[in-house]
Amino acid sequence: MSRHRTTIGNVFAVDLGNDVQKFFQYVADDLTQLNSQVIRSFKTTHPSGAKPDLDELVRGQPEFHAHVAIQWGVKMGLWKKVGNATVAGRVDVLFRNTDDYGNPEIKVSEDWYVWRVNDPFIKVGRLLGKNREAEIGVVISPKQVFERITTGKYSFFYPGY
Repeated sequence: MSRHRTTIGNVFAVDLGNDVQKFFQYVADDLTQLNSQVIRSFKTTHPSGAKPDLDELVRGQPEFHAHVAIQWGVKMGLWKKVGNATVAGRVDVLFRNTDDYGNPEIKVSEDWYVWRVNDPFIKVGRLLGKNREAEIGVVISPKQVFERITTGKYSFFYPGY
């Protein structure tokens, strides 16, 4: 079995079934969140086996960003590397997390913090205004990222705001 190194700019295809696929790109490492890999998943669907121009693809509309161990998803057969392209634009995504994550008794948290890739956490308490648009910032399992790509949402419990 050959080993493939995962590098920033790598683009991956995700088979959605029904002869459709989507793509995501590895766009950054976030030292703030466990030095995890950050991906940008794109909205556009393509026919299975299509080989779109990757430079054009990565300039497409993002659907979401997430922290994930990309290589685990490759090993699990959830996605496959299809090439590499320059990361388009700045990785300027706002993430959110709460220490209440994992406690199903807390349905709505008022103990949030937000951050941008490689910037410090900012304690904000209640999520208000633009902070409500922040992506969930925990490191997400490859199966859950696959689920969000295929269904548009995660199925794990995460507190509301």
